[in-house]
Amino acid sequence: MVKSTFKNLPEEKKQRITAALLHEFSDHSLPDAQVARIVKEANIARGAFYKYFDDLTDAYTYLYEIAVQEIHTNMNPGDKFDPDFFYEQVVKFIDETQHGKYEALMKQHMLHNEAALPDGMKTNSEQLLHMTPEMWAAMVLSHEVINSVFADPIHEKQNLARYKESLYSIDRGSKE
Repeated sequence: MVKSTFKNLPEEKKQRITAALLHEFSDHSLPDAQVARIVKEANIARGAFYKYFDDLTDAYTYLYEIAVQEIHTNMNPGDKFDPDFFYEQVVKFIDETQHGKYEALMKQHMLHNEAALPDGMKTNSEQLLHMTPEMWAAMVLSHEVINSVFADPIHEKQNLARYKESLYSIDRGSKE
């Protein structure tokens, strides 16, 4: 968790450190990230980094939460399964992420960092267990299609078309 010493910094310094974090975590996966590069770019002492964050994972989590707040769409579909809702939200997420300031960070997250975060998969699994089978399938597919688009942007249209087709298959299956 970000320490109060960071929260109490002047806004300009917080923005400078946050920009250095974004640069580092956009260019390097969490396991390959280095405090040395962050502190050099942010023009802070190494000891100051540890006054602001527990470690690199803490700094990464702070940055990722900012990115998600800025770009993430409402993925709470309510009680009724709606294939169009899921499709539209995923397309909106991809559109808002691509070519934006968080594009490289999100690619790193989906392709490398999500699995490197402690307890990240457990939390996701626990959340999915409380969903209906249709919602569970749609959430898993949503995550997978976002991964596919980031990993293989050339086939984005085909992956999104397949995703939409799959959502409608889930919907038809739930009505049988």
